[in-house]
Amino acid sequence: MSDSQVVLSAEFTALPAAADEVDALIQEYAETVRAEPGNETFEVYRRADDPDRFVVFERYRDREAFDAHLGAEAGRAFNAALTPRIVEPQSVLSFLTPTGRS
Repeated sequence: MSDSQVVLSAEFTALPAAADEVDALIQEYAETVRAEPGNETFEVYRRADDPDRFVVFERYRDREAFDAHLGAEAGRAFNAALTPRIVEPQSVLSFLTPTGRS
């Protein structure tokens, strides 16, 4: 992994009875993000112990690619559709750094 890469996880919890709708939204959005030039990984998971809880693992080539992702209209549209369907006011982001080299 390059030192300039941006790696993060995004987590959010679907409102009761909205999990399947949220899943459909994130799956559609994932295809868009994976086509972005600087995106290297966009993996969507549901927690085994809480299937209403989503975790998305994301990796971008560099900060410029991540900033382009943040500024994309598709992201604004996705977040506008997602926000009323989740418990949190927005996705909770956790930026990650590697602990060593393999």
